[in-house]
Amino acid sequence: MKLTKIIQTLLFSFAIWICLAVTVEQNSVRAATLTEAIPQERQQTVDEPLDLASGIDRYLTSIPSNYYKIDNIAGLKKQLDNPQTLLVDVREFSEYRLGHIPNAINIPLRTLAQNLDQVPHDRPVVLYCSSGYRSAMGVMTLHLLGYENVQSFPPSFVGWQAAGEAISSLSTQ
Repeated sequence: MKLTKIIQTLLFSFAIWICLAVTVEQNSVRAATLTEAIPQERQQTVDEPLDLASGIDRYLTSIPSNYYKIDNIAGLKKQLDNPQTLLVDVREFSEYRLGHIPNAINIPLRTLAQNLDQVPHDRPVVLYCSSGYRSAMGVMTLHLLGYENVQSFPPSFVGWQAAGEAISSLSTQ
């Protein structure tokens, strides 16, 4: 069990490092332009250490507002009109069993990497959870693993349920 935790910690650290590296590479041209506008005394020198927290903050705030997500119920319904779309509930099975969006399959976030055979590369995939946090982590994980067809649904199950949409449960199927 301890080895699993160590591996998970290493994978998460590697994921953060990749995110920072990608951000630096993607924003190098933008950064060169911006540094011309910053007074010389405010520019960071090469000798100054990189502040990891501010690097992560810069990365997260640079993500476009519609980046790999479906913002509303109508958008999800439109996506689900495509019969090729796979809807994945990344909540725990106990949550899924009590109620989920119809036709969703359950792959708990903690088991996502062990169930990649259920996540196609060639079809649209939408992840949701209770509040949006776990689905965002799932999207990031899958993108780091080479999936470009994955989106999250941040309103998640709570938003779907609050909108009065149909709910399935294992006892009603």
